[in-house]
Parts: sequence; C-alpha cells; structure tokens
Amino acid sequence: MAQETPDIIYTIVDEAPELARGSLLPIITSFSEAAGINVETRDISVAARILALFPDLLSDDQKVSDDLAELGELVKTPEANVIKLPNVSASVPQLEAAIKELQGQGYPIPSYPADPQTDAEKAIRAKYDTIKGSAVNPVLREGNSDRRSAKAVKEYAKANPHRMGKWTSASKTTVASMPGNDFFANEKAATITAAQSGGAKIVFTAKDGTETVLKSGLKYAEGEVVDATFLSAKALRAYIKAEIESMEPGVLFSVHLKATMMKVSDPIIFGHFVSVYLEDFIAKHGASLDWNPNDGIGELDKLIADNAEMKADLKAALDARPPLYMVNSDKGITNLHVPSDVIIDASMPAVIKAGGIGWGPDGKAADTKCCIPDNSYACVYDETVEYFKETGTLDVTTCGAVSNVGLMAQKAEEYGSHPTTFEMKADGKVEIVLDNGDVLHSHAVEAGDIWRSCTAKKAPILDWIQLGIERFDATGTGAFWLDANRAHDAELIKYVEPALKAAGKDIPIMAPREATRFSFVEMRKGKDVVTITGNVLRDYLTDLFPILELGTSAKMLSIVKLMNGGGMFETGAGGSAPKHVQQVIEENHLRWDSLGEFCALGESYAFLAASRGKAKAAVLATAVEEATQKLLLNGKSPERKVGENDNRSSHYWFARYWAEALAAQSTDAALAAHFAPIAKELVEKEEIILDELKISEGEPADLGGYYHADPAKVASVMRPSATLNAIIG
Repeated sequence: MAQETPDIIYTIVDEAPELARGSLLPIITSFSEAAGINVETRDISVAARILALFPDLLSDDQKVSDDLAELGELVKTPEANVIKLPNVSASVPQLEAAIKELQGQGYPIPSYPADPQTDAEKAIRAKYDTIKGSAVNPVLREGNSDRRSAKAVKEYAKANPHRMGKWTSASKTTVASMPGNDFFANEKAATITAAQSGGAKIVFTAKDGTETVLKSGLKYAEGEVVDATFLSAKALRAYIKAEIESMEPGVLFSVHLKATMMKVSDPIIFGHFVSVYLEDFIAKHGASLDWNPNDGIGELDKLIADNAEMKADLKAALDARPPLYMVNSDKGITNLHVPSDVIIDASMPAVIKAGGIGWGPDGKAADTKCCIPDNSYACVYDETVEYFKETGTLDVTTCGAVSNVGLMAQKAEEYGSHPTTFEMKADGKVEIVLDNGDVLHSHAVEAGDIWRSCTAKKAPILDWIQLGIERFDATGTGAFWLDANRAHDAELIKYVEPALKAAGKDIPIMAPREATRFSFVEMRKGKDVVTITGNVLRDYLTDLFPILELGTSAKMLSIVKLMNGGGMFETGAGGSAPKHVQQVIEENHLRWDSLGEFCALGESYAFLAASRGKAKAAVLATAVEEATQKLLLNGKSPERKVGENDNRSSHYWFARYWAEALAAQSTDAALAAHFAPIAKELVEKEEIILDELKISEGEPADLGGYYHADPAKVASVMRPSATLNAIIG
C-alpha cells in the first residue's frame, strides 16, 4: 500500500475552488515533479459521486471510479497525505440540478424520486440520499481538527484591515431561539459500559403497540458517548409564529440553518419556516400544488410561473409578512428561497461583520432578527451580538487570533448523525434498544417531531483532549467549550477532567455562552485564544472568528492529524463559491482567493518531508511560505472587480515568488539550478503573461457545465496565458 500511495492527493471538487484548481494545480504539479514528488487527483465532486452510484447504467467511457470510497480507506493509513478542497454538501435542489445537468450531457441516470412509490424508486432515492449533505467529511475525517490562521496571514490582516460594519448599542439585531422543547432541552446521553457494548437498534413504537425498526445494525463500543434527542414540531411552529408576530418595524426576518450538512433535520426545519411564513397562501392553494415547502419559495416560484392568480397571491402573502433577509435583493432571492442559500456558519458571521445588518427586499441595509431555533448553539451567536452591542466594532489591527481544536474524527457528534435522524410519522415513542435488552434512551414523540441520535467514540475523544492540551500550551489561553447542563457535554466532561488532572493542566471548561465572551474579551487584549470544541462548534467557530479577524475563513490553515498517522490538509470554506462562479460565467473574473490552498500545500510538503524523509519536500514547503508572505505583502491577492487581480493572476504571482524563493535557497543546489531560469523568465515576461491572463476579462465565459464542467473549456478559461503555460509546463 505504501509504495502505491501517491506522495500527495489533491481533490477534485465543485464550484469556485474547482475552477481555481484548473489554474493552480498545473503549477503545483510542475514544481513537485522537479523535486521528484508525484501529485495525483481524486474526484469527490457531487457529479462524480452521482455517477459512481450507477456504473451499470453507464457506458465504459462514462464510468467513474468511487474515489470517495478509496480515499475513505486511504485516510486510515499512515501514508495518507491529502489536500482537500471544499466540496458541495448538496441540498435536494442542488442534487436535482446536478442530476439534470448530467442527464443533459448524455448520462442515462435516473431522476431523483421526490416521492418514491415503487421499490425501484425507493432504491434509487436511497442511493441518491447518500450524496446529500455532509457525505464527504464524515468519510474522510479520520482525525481531529487543528484550525488556525497562518502567522503571515494574521499579520497581513492586522496591517491591512478589511472593512467592518459599525456596531452600536442602538442596534435592533437579535438572535431568537426556541423557549424549550428543542434538541438541547430534550437531549439524553450515556457512556457505553462493557456490559452495554455490542449491537443496538432504534425502534419506534406507535400508540397501538406496533413496532417499527428505524435503524438496525448499530454497533456501540465501550467508552462511546451515545446521545439522543428530539425537536418538537409543534413547539417549533409556535416559536416561528411568535417570532414573526413580534417583529419590530424596519427589522428583517431571517432563519439561519445548515440544510447542507444537517441534511435530514435542517431541511425539515427550513420547511416549517417557509410554511408558517406563507400559511395564508398555503391554506388557499396548498392542496392544488405539488410542492414541498422544504424546497423553498424558489421552487414555488417555478411551479406558479404561468399562474397569474397564484403569483399575485404569493406577492400579497409576502407583502403581508415582515420583510425577509435577502440573499440577492436585485434578483429577488430571499432567505426562504432555497434551503442551502443561507448557511449559518457563513451567514451569521456576515451579519455580525457588517455591524448586525443584512439586506432587505428594497435593496437597503437593515437590522435583522436571526432565528436559530436550537439552543445548543444559538447562544454563541446571541452572546456575540450582545457583546458587540456593548463594546462596539472589533479592531482587527490589534486583536489576537482565535484558533480551534475540534472533535470530528470518525463521524463524531451531529455531523455523523444523518443515518440516525428521523421525522416521526405518528405519535409514539422512540427507543435505542441494546442487544443485551437495555433501553439506552427513550423519548415520547409526536407526529412531525425530528428525532436523532449521535455518537462520539472513545479514541477520538481522548485524541481530541490531547490535541487541545497541545494547542493550549502553544497558544497560551483558551477553554474547552462544554456545558455541564447539556447531557452530551456532561459525558465529555467526564473524560476531560481526569485527562487534565493527569496532565497537570489547568484549562478552563466553560459553557459556550461564557466561552464566547471569554474568547472575545481575551482577543480584544491582543491575546491568541484556542477554542476546544465539539464538531458543530468547530465548524461554526472556524468561520465566525476568521471572518471577523481576517475578512474570510478561506484563509485559515486547517490540519487534520489523522489518527493512524496520516495527514489531511483542508483549504478553507466555500460558502461564497456560487457567487464567484456566477461572476466567472458573466464576466470571466474569478475572485476566489487560493490562500487556503497555499497554506495547505506548504503543510502537506512539510508533512511529506517529515513522514517519508523527502528532503526536497521541505525545501518546497519553506519556499511556499516565503511566496505566500510575499504575495500578501505585495497585494497580489484576488480583488472583486474586472480589471483587478483575479485568481489566475494571483497564481502567476505565487508561481513567480515560489520560483524565486527556490532559486535563491542554498539548501538544495539542484532545485536552485532548476528554478533559476524559470524565475528569470517569469520576471522578464510579466507584462506579456498578465496581458494574456486578462485578454477575455469582462466577457462571458463558457465552462460547459456547472456541476460537471468540460475540462477543456475550464482549461481554456483558467489557463489563458500560453506564455505562462509554456514556462510552467
């Protein structure tokens, strides 16, 4: 296995990061080959994962390998060295759009059965549902997360502060969560004993005594933390209605969920928001529409496009409600249009960074009520909003850096819970029944309630605690974010406290609300702070703090220390990627910043040098760091508008600075000799290359597809400089 494993695997993904790969990867491959390092790709895009489901329906030239499954095995080995770009966690509308695109390209795959009736349709639906939501990350994340800003990135952000909105105590922006009967309130948790280890199943018992096995074949090991909870649909709808009715004039109404990652629960919650918001319209027309509110107002718009009466009634229904927070005011795309358009970890920091404001239907900025139903994490954003109302805008030129150590290995916590999340079809009770006959957890539920169970295995928990201690020692201050009043967290505290005592460490354990304020207070003093959290907070905080500190989370360094010795290096968030692709299609300008890729690349080379003894990889790693610093200092990162630097020109500058650093170093004479003429030519032909890179800017670009673009067309768009291509190879 070790001899066959590539030195580095670079993932093929979706949207803007994938377009950027078309320009950057040829540079990486060329520089790596000069050092005897082989770089290969594996395709984990939505399109590739769809096609891998149906090999029997495809011709030989259409078939693709199941690269995700292959990588899932590789990351369990010491040889793994994976650079993972952000991939799409598809919602149903995104999945359907990808399927339709592939069908239009001649791939004979079935459509997504929205309401499967036959066994064949149910089987197809079951296959497609494996693509939805966080399908990639639980497979690849065989290690816990160490995410922080690179020193050069942080120093640049302090010297070149991004724009921040002004916070005042008069802001009407608030965070509103459920008064109770949510996932937080109903949670139960237990740590599996030796007598309880083994098989288990999830059983629903209706009021008439009829039993249905919702999930069988579960396996729990000794020491594993298993929790279960549910959110009441009735309580959720009452909360939504109360929040709508209590809106202040001039304040926007919004909901912030993660319908991509939480692919079972959050689309349902989103649908409740849509149906309550449009309850008068649905009461009048719902019976005559083949429409699921979970899919959003955008799908409704398409269905009634030719029905003047319904269009008028929909407009009247929207006008009668509080104004909605908008995704795109110019195009009329609301918060409730598509479940995947407003993603909490990107949308809430954007509101906070802007001073608590969003954009309304009139195209004007306004304060907003941010509905986050579940109290498990709403408190973090609520405390952040209240903190900035009290203290004013963050000074990014003096604040410290907030990093994160996240418990995510082996499908830890909520992001691994999709197969064990269910919408109840009737009143009754749900139980986790162990093979030894014990009932581990039991809940009385009603029709429409959302029930779920999540786990965190012992080995990842212990690994996470040790990684947290290491990063606390390196950082100087921080805390474990655990709430003793939350059932799941209370079980983790039973692991954390003795581990800290054994290590002789005095690291605070704080509930998320208190830890949020503590982190902001400390970073305001200029201190670096580590947040040691569970899986969901890992995801949320590694957007919240970087977006406030750096202007974006795409510039974060994300290291996954795989538990069996390998390494995975993630390259930042992709939340704004769809807008970036749209700009390429319309104006041939890609403003995606590959800084995250540069940081991950340097770490990947350094890991390769340390793990396989490849000395030249260490030389490449040092040169990558020098090139990244120089690119930042010289202001060569992508800008937003046509005519300014874009992703392709930033890659030219990165290649040039990288080559110059390699030519100037004295550690490896052969590499210096190889890159000296390359660096010289990149300098001498700067004007020609930059002109060639911008020759088609401002004009529409043809990619040959969105989810499954044409490689030749992408290469034409992303590598338009024949001069640069000839130099790099």
